[in-house]
Amino acid sequence: MLGPQVWSSVRQGLSRSLSRNVRGWASGEGKKVDIAGIYPPVTTPFTATAEVDYGKLEENLHKLGTFPFRGFVVQGSNGEFPFLTSSERLEVVSCVRQAMPKNRLLLAGSGCESTQATVEMTVSMAQVGADAAMVVTPCYYRGRMSSAALIHHYTKVADLSPIPVVLYSVPANTGLDLPVDAVVTLSQHPNIVGMKDSGGDVTRIGLIVHKTRKQDFQVLAGSAGFLMASYALGAVGGVCALANVLGAQVCQLERLCLTGQWEDAQKLQHRLIEPNAAVTRRFGIPGLKKIMDWFGYYGGPCRAPLQELSPAEEEALRMDFTSNGWL
Repeated sequence: MLGPQVWSSVRQGLSRSLSRNVRGWASGEGKKVDIAGIYPPVTTPFTATAEVDYGKLEENLHKLGTFPFRGFVVQGSNGEFPFLTSSERLEVVSCVRQAMPKNRLLLAGSGCESTQATVEMTVSMAQVGADAAMVVTPCYYRGRMSSAALIHHYTKVADLSPIPVVLYSVPANTGLDLPVDAVVTLSQHPNIVGMKDSGGDVTRIGLIVHKTRKQDFQVLAGSAGFLMASYALGAVGGVCALANVLGAQVCQLERLCLTGQWEDAQKLQHRLIEPNAAVTRRFGIPGLKKIMDWFGYYGGPCRAPLQELSPAEEEALRMDFTSNGWL
């Protein structure tokens, strides 16, 4: 659990944030934060008794820190954040901040279902060391999450956040795409610096880049499976689950795209598509954690109700990596 000093700092920061109006924050400075690059969305390790294993988390970070990532995403979908308590979410971010290289960015997932809770969590994430907040779309009442509702939500969060905000659209998990018109409006907010789009629709990614081109707004692809296409359309980086096991290869794909070596980039992208699909849409977090175990990281169990892979699923997972030359 977080110590009394950390909790005191969190409470003080929240009190200050709620007492200021938006002009009181130096939030307009957020646009100076360059989020371009590759980020692995860090998993949350658990013990056999489903407790967060902070020692294994640090071990994984030390290994991942050897790759040229721009930073780390913590408490995204791959971090199983819906299954953690508020105090666990904050303590995980605090642990990552202390264990990761100091020259990397820490993007922390702070999204909650209500605007008030999201504001509170965002301020708390800043207090424990996050450089930017990645805010997922609220989705429980998705039928009422119109563009107007989402614009209102993100505007309030960005107004009160002491750190830059990154929009996060992941329709596979939320059943909700952040509408393009809402993104365009929100891109004009001085404290909203960009977006992670995990939907996989590269036409949409290109359209968002095009329509926000007059803003200092940066788009991150939410998966390695469409990373090359996203770079070609103007994205500046990616948050890629596959980078947890094939970090060198995902970073190599980034370099090939940035240097215009499109033929080599295409060959590498082709070899990453099946493994990426295996650890995202096909087998999800249990698949990612299993392959992490095989690659020398600690994957370990998921927290219930997520279940381990069946033997048949494990074999299919292994085949997706073996057939592309990664195992």
